Amino acid sequence: MTFPKLALAVIGDEVGPTLDEMISFCTENNVRRLDVRTVGGRHLLGMTLDEVATIARTIEQAGLSVPTFVSPLLKWAMPGKETAAGKVDFAFDPATCPADDPMVHAFDVAIVLKARKLRVFTHLRYAGYRPADLVARFERLADLSGAYSVDLEIENEPVCNAGSVAELAAFFDGYPDPRPMALKPLVDIANSWSMGAPPTDADIGALARHTDAIHLKDRDMTANRTVPLGDGDIPWADELRRLLSGVKAPEVLASIETHCPHDGRNATARSVAALRRIGAEIGAEVI
Repeated sequence: MTFPKLALAVIGDEVGPTLDEMISFCTENNVRRLDVRTVGGRHLLGMTLDEVATIARTIEQAGLSVPTFVSPLLKWAMPGKETAAGKVDFAFDPATCPADDPMVHAFDVAIVLKARKLRVFTHLRYAGYRPADLVARFERLADLSGAYSVDLEIENEPVCNAGSVAELAAFFDGYPDPRPMALKPLVDIANSWSMGAPPTDADIGALARHTDAIHLKDRDMTANRTVPLGDGDIPWADELRRLLSGVKAPEVLASIETHCPHDGRNATARSVAALRRIGAEIGAEVI
């Protein structure tokens, strides 16, 4: 079977906080794509467009592209809903956005970065959530997506309402027809495993045909911690075979999201090497 190509990217702040560290890592490890989330500990969604433009020029001058603005869009409480999420990694307070409308600003940032994908969440988890709760928000985001020609990549995140792959599949299954084609699942299999909910064949089958981007990390399930790709308990060769066999796109953006802050640079380098090794094992070209 011929699988889609895996377009390797790294999320820059998984390597280190500075742009110099991100760029030097890409040079050393022959990585040409840099997904951007924070620089200097600051979310780009909290920066002015002039600040973002300076970052974008530096990345472009280094010969790198930015496929995805890894934004924290909707990684905050749904208005009128209480959340028990507690401390949330890479959460965002929309009041700190320099523009009046964080949704519009997120797309403006993506355009400045020349990113064709924008990562988005499903609000922090709250009691009584139903996928229908989010339709109005995503209809507006879909309108912006069409106006900007930037696809929306909806990630499953444990602290959010669509936390597991199954919950992400339920969101897509419950979305009213016709679902905007710009709404795509950003499948994070490790996030599902971390919740004790490895995706089923049905979960993967429901999402694979819409998928053009994934996040990659690994889990030591006994120690309950994230480890470099290939060092944990997730059977990644099998998981990638299962997912890629249902993907319709010719290419899938495969972003390394290491989540090993104590040793980010080395852990990300090991993860990049592991993806190349696993790709060769299953017959999926890593580009």
